[in-house]
Amino acid sequence: MANLLRGNDLRALGFPEGRAIGLALAQLQRKHLKKLSQTDQLALLGQLIAHPNDYLTDLDWSHTAAALLPPPDRHIALVERKDYAVFGAEHIEPGAIHQMEIAMKLPVTVAGALMPDAHHGYGLPIGGVLATDNAVIPYAVGVDIGCRMALSVFDLPPRYLAQRTQELRGRLLENTRFGSGRGFERGQRLDHAVLDRPEFREIPFLKNKLDKAAEQVGTSGSGNHFVEFGLVEITDPANELGLPVGQYLGLLSHSGSRGLGAAIAERYTQLAKDVCQLPGEAQHLAWLGLDTAAGQEYWAAMTLAGDYAAACHDQIHRRLAKALGEKPLAKVANHHNFAWKERLADGRAVVTHRKGATPAGAGVLGIIPGSMTAPGFIVRGRGAAASLASASHGAGRLLSRTRAKAELGESQVRQHLADHGIELIGGGLDEAPMAYKDIRAVMASQRDLVDVLGSFTPKIVRMDGA
Repeated sequence: MANLLRGNDLRALGFPEGRAIGLALAQLQRKHLKKLSQTDQLALLGQLIAHPNDYLTDLDWSHTAAALLPPPDRHIALVERKDYAVFGAEHIEPGAIHQMEIAMKLPVTVAGALMPDAHHGYGLPIGGVLATDNAVIPYAVGVDIGCRMALSVFDLPPRYLAQRTQELRGRLLENTRFGSGRGFERGQRLDHAVLDRPEFREIPFLKNKLDKAAEQVGTSGSGNHFVEFGLVEITDPANELGLPVGQYLGLLSHSGSRGLGAAIAERYTQLAKDVCQLPGEAQHLAWLGLDTAAGQEYWAAMTLAGDYAAACHDQIHRRLAKALGEKPLAKVANHHNFAWKERLADGRAVVTHRKGATPAGAGVLGIIPGSMTAPGFIVRGRGAAASLASASHGAGRLLSRTRAKAELGESQVRQHLADHGIELIGGGLDEAPMAYKDIRAVMASQRDLVDVLGSFTPKIVRMDGA
């Protein structure tokens, strides 16, 4: 079978960032190794990552094995790993655990936690929460800065979804834009106060980003970003939304700061790497001190990107509320992929990075989505100290994008969506419901972190794609 492995597959096994991944992928292209099945290739690489010393004299793998061994000392050494809490460990792949272990060895790390939806990312794993001392780590925030969930609840009955499916489908097509580089046409753009922010003028790097930001405000990215109509069911009569127990029409969106956030992440990650020399396996965790000009500049740019992401959701919901001719009864929204200045339970001041994790402070409301065929949940945080007042940001990936595309078929996914009554616009095999963990198992692993107020079940889903 043809070699389908990619870098993310190796990272999920626990391969550190650096030369080892490239060397291993190149080696797998050799004729006698290329013939191996993907399962056998993964098994071989699993042995290699577990016992690199055993392969130092192997004709095929000596160079990769050497690259897996600890690198020579750099300017900043890692320290003894600090303890951290793991929620739902049985749902978390080894690669994510390995990344969290590295993050807990940074000299600036104070505390950490790993959420049950965790999987491999760049730097900090997605689902990782990291508290640091006066330092911000751009890749512990993430590339899509301020990626966000937003829910509007409308006073429309559940039957509205079934009776007006095609009408609602048309509303999504008319009022949303998806994908890299996409924006609204000039005559259709809406203004927003975030575009008047002084950071666009005062931070040199951002001076040429305003035009693109104005073009893309109110739009969504690719990947797992979506806008969808569905069924909201309120189950807790004491909910802070002021809604009676019952069912409503809901509008849920998930997206971030578009090209603006990605450019900020790339710029300041490279700057952090230049000034914070770490061992190879930790290089993506380079930080900027908040007592430095660079750290303050990143913090201002990150804050702007987060507010820009909120503006995008605000416009999405405004456009669709207007198209429905309805005003929302209630709204809930929350960031993930962001950093906050907070205090731990013992009073220590820290910078809390939540990369793919939902803020869950005591009484704080949020949304934890499932998949296209599984419900998401409206939650109230319990302020658990062990999780650094955090919870999962979704179900989390079960299959990497590469594996999903290789193992799932179009007809299989279409049938699965039809069986669940889902109308899908766009989307791809990498976002198939089967590529995600069981959201109910994930929620069971964080009962101590959040209380459930209600649910959202998708019905009409818009994503990037034809």
